[in-house]
Amino acid sequence: AWEQSLLAKADAALTEIDGLRIIGRARDKAAVLSFVLEGIHAHDVGTALDQAGVAVRVGHHCAQPLMTRFGVPATVRASFSLYNTPAEIDVLVAALRETRELFG
Repeated sequence: AWEQSLLAKADAALTEIDGLRIIGRARDKAAVLSFVLEGIHAHDVGTALDQAGVAVRVGHHCAQPLMTRFGVPATVRASFSLYNTPAEIDVLVAALRETRELFG
């Protein structure tokens, strides 16, 4: 239940970021969000988030054929678990907004 509450908070917050598209909207999904920021390569987003102290994964996530099929070169993936807090989601969102501004 905790992970699902974090997922719901993150999903709602990320949806508000201009140019951010969440990839994968399965019902009853795990507390993982994959996304892209329009015009910014996922590896650049990952680097910017890392510099802000936010740990994410970037790349194909063992789904390269599917990503190729849908024309997605790579995604950023944030995972939430028992040890995460709502405040950490706020940090992620702020860092993504700064990244958006940095890359225009």
